[in-house]
Amino acid sequence: MKIALPSMAMLGSQLVIPIGYRVPQLDVEATCKATVATGKAMGLKLSQSFDDCLRDESAAQQQLGTIWFSNSAELKNRCEGEATAGGSDGYVDLLTCIQMADWAKSSSTAPKLRGASKNRNK
Repeated sequence: MKIALPSMAMLGSQLVIPIGYRVPQLDVEATCKATVATGKAMGLKLSQSFDDCLRDESAAQQQLGTIWFSNSAELKNRCEGEATAGGSDGYVDLLTCIQMADWAKSSSTAPKLRGASKNRNK
């Protein structure tokens, strides 16, 4: 019995995944309910249904799973903070934040374009 407990403890410790290494768990159901309620309250004709909202959030969560590990902890923390601000959690917001940061990073290394100039050919 004394041997079994340390063995189980060592086995169990290998199954723990540090929080920073996985996509955070967000309460998107509450966000989708609030989105639908807001759309109805505003009388929007093309408001998003609850099922469509959940589908979008699920798709964003899957996309995050493929890019989450390739980003810095600083970016992930910043984007997670933005995606959960105000009590409305959303994978779509989290994905958008990370994609925009990636886009900004890649566009800063792009060559600068020169606009048209009336003095260029002189």
